[in-house]
Amino acid sequence: MKSGLIKSYKDLIVWQKALQLVFAVYKLTEQFPDTEKFGLISQMRRSAVSIPSNIAEGSRRGGRKEFNYFLSVVFSSGAELKTQMEIAKSLSFGINSEHLRVNSLLEEVMKMLNILISKISNSSTTY
Repeated sequence: MKSGLIKSYKDLIVWQKALQLVFAVYKLTEQFPDTEKFGLISQMRRSAVSIPSNIAEGSRRGGRKEFNYFLSVVFSSGAELKTQMEIAKSLSFGINSEHLRVNSLLEEVMKMLNILISKISNSSTTY
């Protein structure tokens, strides 16, 4: 990844996919019981929103070390969301096809993060 190709975090495909993930989580959690409004719904939405938000913030912090730190936060939010998805599925909250969509997007984002973290760690480029 060359710095001339990436002008903004919005150019990062991982950020774009993370936005899709947020929208999918919102769609899924709309189907949850109202009793989960301040529980699992809130937690899952915050975890999902944290992913593109921290990619954006980290990319603007001025250097590889800072960006890598924020990407590790993103990775943690992804793991948190994965756990919350397991809980929701076990409680039979939401439609199975929506669970599959969220899990698929989450897996894709996590793989992309691994690649991005590796590239940034092995690069001398400032993002």
